Amino acid sequence: MTNRPNGTLYVGVTSDLVRRVWEHREGLAAGFTKTYGLKCLVYFEEHETILGAIQREKNMKHWSRAWKVQLILKGNPGWVDLYGTIV
Repeated sequence: MTNRPNGTLYVGVTSDLVRRVWEHREGLAAGFTKTYGLKCLVYFEEHETILGAIQREKNMKHWSRAWKVQLILKGNPGWVDLYGTIV
């Protein structure tokens, strides 16, 4: 999640992406995303198991910002909000 192209980034994990992104967009998810107004889904991955998803999240949180930005740019060079593609 982000607030604008090249803006603040948030990495998280959920078992219900549509619901969770909607919560962020509506400001219902208290914490980091609400504080920084992160309402735009610019990247997501699907995993076969929740354990795999949690491990990927933990790994990504240790990545540099540059690596995260490169991952976004590889799949979404225009930083387009992907929420409409998952609903």
